[in-house]
Amino acid sequence: MGARAITLCQDCVFRLSGDGSVRITNSSQIGDVPGRITERLEHWATTVPSRVFLARRAEVGWRKVTYADALDAARRIGQALLDRGLCHSRPVLILSGNSIEHALLSLACLHVGVPFVPLSTAYSLLSSDHVRLRDIVALIQPALVFADDGLKYAAAIRDCIAPGTEVVLVHGESGPAATPFRKLLATEPCRDVEVAATAINPETVAKVLFTSGSTGFPKGVISTQRMICNTLQALLAWYPVLAEEPPVLLDWMPWSHVFGGTVSFGIVLYNGGTFYIDEGKPLPGLIETTICNLREVAPVIYSSVPKAFEELVPWLRKDAELRNRFFSRVQVFQYSGASIPQNVCDAFDELALQTVGRRIPWVGAFGSTEAGPMLADQHVGGSAAGRVGLPVPGVTLKLARVDGRLDARIKSPYVTPGYWKREDLTAAAFDEEGFFCTGDALNWVDEHDPKQGLRYDGRIAEDFKLTAGIWVRVGLLRNHLLKHLAPEIRDVVVVGENRHYIAVLAVPWTPEIAESEAARASVRAKLTALAKQATGSSQRVLRLSFLTKSLSIDAGELTEKGSVSQRGITRQHAGLVEELYADKPAAHIICTGLVPVASTSRSSEGCPVESRHKSRRA
Repeated sequence: MGARAITLCQDCVFRLSGDGSVRITNSSQIGDVPGRITERLEHWATTVPSRVFLARRAEVGWRKVTYADALDAARRIGQALLDRGLCHSRPVLILSGNSIEHALLSLACLHVGVPFVPLSTAYSLLSSDHVRLRDIVALIQPALVFADDGLKYAAAIRDCIAPGTEVVLVHGESGPAATPFRKLLATEPCRDVEVAATAINPETVAKVLFTSGSTGFPKGVISTQRMICNTLQALLAWYPVLAEEPPVLLDWMPWSHVFGGTVSFGIVLYNGGTFYIDEGKPLPGLIETTICNLREVAPVIYSSVPKAFEELVPWLRKDAELRNRFFSRVQVFQYSGASIPQNVCDAFDELALQTVGRRIPWVGAFGSTEAGPMLADQHVGGSAAGRVGLPVPGVTLKLARVDGRLDARIKSPYVTPGYWKREDLTAAAFDEEGFFCTGDALNWVDEHDPKQGLRYDGRIAEDFKLTAGIWVRVGLLRNHLLKHLAPEIRDVVVVGENRHYIAVLAVPWTPEIAESEAARASVRAKLTALAKQATGSSQRVLRLSFLTKSLSIDAGELTEKGSVSQRGITRQHAGLVEELYADKPAAHIICTGLVPVASTSRSSEGCPVESRHKSRRA
């Protein structure tokens, strides 16, 4: 069968190839792209030198850095790096989290072509043995290491950084040889800085971002000047509001992640806005810091993970002054990292109508560290769980049929050239046509109407088999459960690898739900109904247990973005998983009363399943 094409929306074109793969290309033009990102810093430092670029809460008010100040600091620090012989093969390692000094050092690296590596603070602060940090340091071989607090990071520096490597600190001491950050700032720039900046080209390595390592050793993803500049120019084309008003962001997401460090930070830098560093997080005890900051900062774009929106709802409902400031100039709500619950979207729509008389547009973004922005779904009032829309400008999406699923593969200017010093991993990451293999599965929202776009169909590596050899599509099942177990259940972790049936660990919306007989009865009834309706054991959940304690980032149960970690929770709660499969379940386990019975029937994916008519009472 030959290839055929139809227009999906605007410049998106759908192609069905002879090999059965589907390709969708968004050929929209994004406009001129600079050769290096600090061209934008130079532009704003010239046109609006006194505009605030960076701000962070101080003891009194906010500490602020203008665009002129930021460029001057980047040149000074850049000269200090060049004086030390740092270059493309001698990078900077950043151990600590978001701060003004972190930002200025990063800008200096970007300006003179020295790669920098911003690491998750968890590698330094939450590990008892620093094994992963030690391995990362051995791979990167940094020529300079930065941390904001020498005392806080002393153990990590002592255990992992080779003697003789320069350590730069903002305050505190980790050893007698540490260099104060202010010494870098005191360096007088000379012509070397401009020569280095001029030598930068689109393929110059800008930074290395490490993946989470949830399925193995973390991989160092190379991010080039091309990737960063094209991503930010595409976002400008995607969000015309960025050209109408300088973006103001209050943002907490870590710069060790592509969303926080490239997208959020980059949106502000690229478009001459102001970035307020939020030291809060969408977690109990930390959300209060975000609320305090939002009482003073009215964002133009509010971009975060779904959990952050969820945590804001009760505060906005009860505080009219906070609500009025928050909605006073916000133009877009953007989320990524997970599906956003319908009730959260509905709550924000209701609050926006009440406060400013209009709904604020929602945009769900789908991307990755290696591939940058890939797809987007713009909607009002929420969308179907897992909906990711269609490719953003410049992206060609290939959906390859693998074992009955649509494996998402990408070509675009935003895709990495590979992994730092790992040619083997780089070669394995691309298919024979040069498409990056994301490891994510997608499917159509409506296969008869491609214009409705795609939905997320799970992370292929998260899927597992039951003892009968039946595949469980974790992402798809999770979305299905969240849709039908509301409002009692906030999130679920699907378990059952090498077991006879599926069970779940459930996060209740409130702690009281786990103890409420009425709520437990409601969940039991819903779970039983879903089990009876299921067309096979790959969709049938037979037992459920609540996670009654607050989840912790420190324990690996939550990611730094505040989303649930499937692997982290199953590892931390291995005993509770065993209780789900006990012959005589404890009283706190919610059971449907059904047990699996094998069948030789087959699902539409060609996998053996069990007929629901053969389920019987325990």
